Amino acid sequence: MRENDADRQCLATVGLDKEQKSNEEQLDLYDYLKDSAKSQLPFSDMSTSGVKQINCSIEQITLENCLILDTETTGLDPENGNCIEVGSILFNITNRSILAQQSFLLPVLVNEAEAINHIPAVVSQLPQPWQEGLGYFKSLVDSSDLIVAHNAIFDKQWFGIGQLPFIDKPWVCTMEDISWPSELQLRNRPSVRDLALAHGVPVWAAHRALTDCIYIAEVFQRCTDLEILLKQGLEPRRLMRAEVSYEQRHLAKQAGFRWNEPIKGAWTRRLSQREMRDLEFSVVPVDFSN
Repeated sequence: MRENDADRQCLATVGLDKEQKSNEEQLDLYDYLKDSAKSQLPFSDMSTSGVKQINCSIEQITLENCLILDTETTGLDPENGNCIEVGSILFNITNRSILAQQSFLLPVLVNEAEAINHIPAVVSQLPQPWQEGLGYFKSLVDSSDLIVAHNAIFDKQWFGIGQLPFIDKPWVCTMEDISWPSELQLRNRPSVRDLALAHGVPVWAAHRALTDCIYIAEVFQRCTDLEILLKQGLEPRRLMRAEVSYEQRHLAKQAGFRWNEPIKGAWTRRLSQREMRDLEFSVVPVDFSN
């Protein structure tokens, strides 16, 4: 890292020296990350220097374990469906090793997504210790420093509702928050299948919770710079709109921006300040006050 005046000021503010960083400072950072995970605009009210201080702090935190998580559901949102299956893997980042893995069904009356996840509702109602499974799942959450999910926005919405506990941990999305190396030739927002195949992981099934977790764990085992990717995934992000003409729309599409989603008539994407600097076009924050 080049230590110009701004960098030295940032490092002095957040305490770059690992020997000087106290447990209390780490807890303060985790509190920020957990709070920001609840908002669609994590740094909308922060100054540039404030975001830079958070980013410098993220570089210094120690990530030991992550919980790779996936859900299967009977609908697209909690108002129109339920979670029918939870899969999770406790993964040690330093050793690139699986420490524990778990999958269990939750009983539901109907499963309108059976054609996709192949879980009959009647099977979910068979006697099995799902309550004990929930207890063990909570212990895995407690043992992790962060939660990893593919399409985290979808999975996160099911927790804190019904039987599933609220998860008070920072989340990283392997589809949107991680910038995978360009040599993998992945499209922006890659599918789990494409991500696995790009890393040489065989794909044998889809749409079961633990299976998708295994794919992500296998990908992580092959990542030499996993710590960097995860820390970059924790950087504050906000929804930005691409300032491109109709003739330039391909630039926004190539950069992973989505048309009409979630903002009608606009190319948008959640970006960190680091990602904004790498763009070939200008972006502006989405104003939700209008």
